[in-house]
Amino acid sequence: MRIFVSGPSGVGKSTIIAEILKRNPDFVLSVSYTTRTARPREVHGKDYFFVSAREFEDMMKKNEFLEWARVHDNLYGTSLSWVESQEKLGRHILLDIDVQGVKQAQGKRVSGTYIFILPPSIDELVKRLAKRGTEDERSFRLRLNNAKDELKAWTMYDYLVVNDDIARAIDDVQSIIDAQRCSRFEMIGRIPWLQEIE
Repeated sequence: MRIFVSGPSGVGKSTIIAEILKRNPDFVLSVSYTTRTARPREVHGKDYFFVSAREFEDMMKKNEFLEWARVHDNLYGTSLSWVESQEKLGRHILLDIDVQGVKQAQGKRVSGTYIFILPPSIDELVKRLAKRGTEDERSFRLRLNNAKDELKAWTMYDYLVVNDDIARAIDDVQSIIDAQRCSRFEMIGRIPWLQEIE
């Protein structure tokens, strides 16, 4: 099972994903490749695979990414071979991917369940972004404009979850995962005798 989760900065996506991973030990968070500089306490291979622009571009040329995107002047991509290696180990994949990446994945007809996390309103999103206080005015405006652009892509997703209450938003995402576990595509793998009925 592949669960794609997107949402603009400040929507609470990281908090939701962290709790979903705690609740579902058979899920693993996809580790993206990126050209951005590692932040304090980020670990190569755990948080991201940190690579040079040249290395990333070589992987792009070899078509090694399930998806890739340019975000805030950096490149991010999901290695298809990494995803497949985890699936061979029996793990489900949770992919934290932005709108550009989802467009690409859907363009390649990558199967999965696509979930978009929404803020309760644009005003609330502005407040959440401003509350962080981690960026200068220019960076803040860029992030806000990108967030507004991302919100326009809501029609690409199978499910929309509004984070007006973090506990409820986490429960909503968990409900979607629980429903997907019972989908016929998942159940066929778990109940092989179904295909043998004559």
